[in-house]
Amino acid sequence: MSKHALLLIISFILLMTAQVFIFRNFVVFQVGFSFVYLLFLLSLPSEAGFTGGMVLALISALIVDLFSQTLGIHASAAVFIMFIRPFWMGIILPRSGYEVNDLMILNNYGVQWFLAYAAPLIFSYCCIVFFIEAGSAQFFWHTITKALVSTVVTLVFVVFTQYLFYPKSS
Repeated sequence: MSKHALLLIISFILLMTAQVFIFRNFVVFQVGFSFVYLLFLLSLPSEAGFTGGMVLALISALIVDLFSQTLGIHASAAVFIMFIRPFWMGIILPRSGYEVNDLMILNNYGVQWFLAYAAPLIFSYCCIVFFIEAGSAQFFWHTITKALVSTVVTLVFVVFTQYLFYPKSS
């Protein structure tokens, strides 16, 4: 088993546990929610494959849905971001390209690249979750505000988690 596979398994267990037991109750001013488990999905190597990424997104988000009692809202959003992830990665391709089996983390590609990579995907995730939750566009600006604030909160926790727990040289 490679060190990347072991790191992904451990991060899956720890991030899902943290999401289910800590971060689902963490709310900033009733508008900012943290979805730290997305770090697991975002850090998957590009070789994880299109279908493999969507299956992992479905499994992890269904666990979050189960504990949040949200009936598949997180699953639909997570599968969507894993669907668009390969296309987005092609758009923001670094000059040197992606290394084979490298994790998509800021230690490998830098903070600027990681924020450009993760922010739109997390924002898409938050928009889907909150618009499905709202059920209509009646509260459009409130929903967009929740998505923006949640994106920032999630990015802060995702970057902070990487600096604390991910190895400096992968």
